Amino acid sequence: MDAYLNRLGLSERPAADLDGLRLLQRTHLAKVPFENLDIHLGVPIALTEESVVDKIVHRHRGGICYELNGAFALLLRDLGFDVTMLGAATFRENGELYPKLAHLALRVDLDEPWLVDVGFGRFARQPLRLTDPGEQPDEDGVFTVTELPTGQFEVHHDGSPAYRADPLPLRLADLGPSCYWTTTSPESSFTRKPSCSLRTDAGRFTLSGDRLISTVDGERTEEALADDATILAEYRTRFGVELDRVPRT
Repeated sequence: MDAYLNRLGLSERPAADLDGLRLLQRTHLAKVPFENLDIHLGVPIALTEESVVDKIVHRHRGGICYELNGAFALLLRDLGFDVTMLGAATFRENGELYPKLAHLALRVDLDEPWLVDVGFGRFARQPLRLTDPGEQPDEDGVFTVTELPTGQFEVHHDGSPAYRADPLPLRLADLGPSCYWTTTSPESSFTRKPSCSLRTDAGRFTLSGDRLISTVDGERTEEALADDATILAEYRTRFGVELDRVPRT
């Protein structure tokens, strides 16, 4: 996994403790974009351990939750962390839930359990305590994690529901049908428009279709990109993603 660490710009293996976990999550979010471009390039997403690592490390791409958190789990385990993959159902804007395994999150057990997620777009930049029902401030908002009577837990971001996760452990191979739905269904948010997003220390930058959205110091700006050459250049220079054609809806 040394090549993975190099992809993140880390020259040494972080310790398998909370400081190391925080460093890895923050760095991953800043270096590996949350993106659905393969869906709009007509490229099937393969959920094997080899394919998710190859895409991020060797092809210098990002991915959707299954790929990002799937690969990150493999890296964390290699570094000595105790990691469990958890299936989750994300909330629609109207408050209804998407299918049960529409999202993949991670539980990391140290002295206490932590929620780790590098595949949800705008989310916490640091791990969240799973056993603390109170508010957990983060640079990108205030989060709460509440355990439900069913044993599931629900994550809220600035008062709005983000997702509901199941505590049962999963393998990457268990997520194939859900990944297929997410990448092909007209009801899935991922099939509507190509998107690529990165959260760095400078701010959040998202290329959605032909529009570049920048949020820096709480100020949001939006710019329409003139042509395909400009769009491809933004993918390359801002997100580190090299494409030979523009993804289309």
